[in-house]
Amino acid sequence: MSYSIPMAAALAALCVATSALQAQPYPSKPVRVVVPAPGGGGTDIFARTIAHRLSERWGHQVLVDNRPGAGGIIGSDIVAKSPADGHTLLMAFTSHVTNPSLQAKMPYDTLNDFAPISMVAVVPSVLVLHSAVPARSVKELIALAKAKPHALNYASAGSGSATHLSAVLFEAMAGVSMVHVPYKGGGPALNDLLGGQVSLMFGNMASTLPHIKSGRLHALAVTSARRTPAAPDLPTIAEAGLPGYEATAWFAMLAPARTPRAVIDKINAEVTAALRLADVKERLASQGADTVPSTPDELGQYIRTELAKWGKVIRESGAKAD
Repeated sequence: MSYSIPMAAALAALCVATSALQAQPYPSKPVRVVVPAPGGGGTDIFARTIAHRLSERWGHQVLVDNRPGAGGIIGSDIVAKSPADGHTLLMAFTSHVTNPSLQAKMPYDTLNDFAPISMVAVVPSVLVLHSAVPARSVKELIALAKAKPHALNYASAGSGSATHLSAVLFEAMAGVSMVHVPYKGGGPALNDLLGGQVSLMFGNMASTLPHIKSGRLHALAVTSARRTPAAPDLPTIAEAGLPGYEATAWFAMLAPARTPRAVIDKINAEVTAALRLADVKERLASQGADTVPSTPDELGQYIRTELAKWGKVIRESGAKAD
């Protein structure tokens, strides 16, 4: 095949431009980390902690951009449609894998429109009971719920929230039926649990620990696969009577799909290095989080597993988002 001189010149110019682009160091300008949640919460704190470290390492500003709404969909959609050059990143959280099953329509493809970079942290919940509930272990709670179907009720931060789905998974695996009482947030749910209006809750570790220590709430177990340093004496639900149970809030760094692998690997190296620093671990631990750096491939497999797991739970339970 032969080309005219103008066509050949144009192709040569394109090749030169492409080579020059590929040769540019990364980052070549400020990097934006989109947080699909309001400021001040765990997702925001984790993103700002990592962004600060990346700014120090790269000599370019790494800015956090809060874009809350629709359970994380608004901010995630911004990143999905951003240039795939590594200068726009996403601090995703658990709703990333539950939204596709909770929502009738999504503006992006959860698997194919994002490139995994690294897991950042997991935050286990803690199964807590009001002190009046006559159960002091997971096995006793399951026995009580089986003996009295629908007698126990549980609070959540809202229909489709992580606190709700943790309980739905527990019911399904334990073969029990309890009454769901959704609230507009974890704070009001915890207040009613403390007041005895509800029986139990899969609560936030940081907010429930003071009440566990005071004796107002009784903690049975944590929802993670392994015991957490935040409460090392508490067993996991899996080891306390429900093998295979795991339901944690997780946070991970993603990029738009088709971001060059060399850029992904560079970000991964910096993020995982930051997560191993003592002060970063301490900062995340203050929010009840365990740092869990990973490879891009490990994160990709985890997301696929979580999508399948929660999709099945949501379909079978009929759970809906608020």
